[in-house]
Amino acid sequence: MKQPLTEEKVFKDPVHNYIHVQDTIIWRLINTKEFQRLRRIRQLGTSYLTFHGAEHSRFSHSLGVYEITRRIISQFERSGYKDWMPEESLLTLCAALLHDLGHGPFSHSIEEAFEMDHEDWTCRIILEDTEITAILRDVAEDFPKKVASVISKTYEHEIVVNLVSGPLDADRMDYLLRDAYYTGVNYGTIDIDRILRMLRPYDGRVVVKESGMHAIEDYLMSRYQMYWQVYFHPVTRSSEIILRQILRRAKELVQEDYAFRFMIEPLSDLFRGDVTVEQYLLLDEALMQTAFMQWTLESDEILSDLCSRFIHRKLYKYVEMEHLDTETIDEIRRSFAGAGLRADYDLEIDFPTDLPYDVFRPGDAFDSKQILLLDRHDKLREISEVSDIVRSISGIHRGRYHLYFPQDRLQKALPQLPPSIADIFAK
Repeated sequence: MKQPLTEEKVFKDPVHNYIHVQDTIIWRLINTKEFQRLRRIRQLGTSYLTFHGAEHSRFSHSLGVYEITRRIISQFERSGYKDWMPEESLLTLCAALLHDLGHGPFSHSIEEAFEMDHEDWTCRIILEDTEITAILRDVAEDFPKKVASVISKTYEHEIVVNLVSGPLDADRMDYLLRDAYYTGVNYGTIDIDRILRMLRPYDGRVVVKESGMHAIEDYLMSRYQMYWQVYFHPVTRSSEIILRQILRRAKELVQEDYAFRFMIEPLSDLFRGDVTVEQYLLLDEALMQTAFMQWTLESDEILSDLCSRFIHRKLYKYVEMEHLDTETIDEIRRSFAGAGLRADYDLEIDFPTDLPYDVFRPGDAFDSKQILLLDRHDKLREISEVSDIVRSISGIHRGRYHLYFPQDRLQKALPQLPPSIADIFAK
């Protein structure tokens, strides 16, 4: 199924040094308009407003995931492991390259606002009438369906899905390294060479040679630290909240038939929830930010204010609380409304949480979320059974309530708030 290029193509990459493209199909996929669109989607959504270097794209990440997958497969094939089927190689490489094809502007924020799933859109782009589909059909008529099934995690061979989407997959390894590099932090600097050397195809899935356990411990700790220091950074969460509010307000206005002074297609269809693949592929961050800039001039004060805050980085402030019950939340919202604040827009409550690793418990069957170690006797054990470090962080839910609010508006309303509520925001 492979069609080698007459001359290898090479991308210079700051994370992997070089990305090697050796197959004609991969090179053709990279040069489609659907894949090139990923240059216009930031990998970390609104994190550039917190970490100014975080301007890297889904394009560069997707190439990185492809390269890690290529290295793993190359190692499997050189070693002649009987549990790896070489005929799966091109399928796995295509799925790795295309796994993020369906991401929209600002990635996960827009998914939350419109209750969309980027994997669903990825599969639609692969299966419907696109340049991507035509190239994949050149391999075989059913090849697009196979690639889509890997991305949707329904492909019959779990080992292929493991490499693209699993607890120790190429996706996670690249985004940890790449996001750490571009945000300037050290948490994500995992020993990827060691990890890749320790991976093995075994009994239909990817496992880790037991002597590589310490590199995996470091990987899990790095992932934990990256979530709390980068992905869940409270300033980033503030910008995500404002972005979601912009999209929510614009959607409300479209449904109310508000006469926008500026509206560009296909945004109105997006807000109505009726977007085709062709329209979806027109959505990128340049288009969204153009709309936001124009909407700072809208007559709707809520939309205008939110867009101005986002464009000019006048983000919401926040206070932390250890505990917050429903009664207190209701009291805060009533107090805000009584003081003339917009309870639906001037207060957002956030509680980020992350499980660094879902520990195996006796009696559980091994599943796709667990990292399995292969010992010298060819026996499998789940990593938390062996590692004290993994066991100590497994199942940890860490997080505090963050109450986000526009400080300028709250400051004016503060004298009208009950003292008990005003004290919360005066911290």
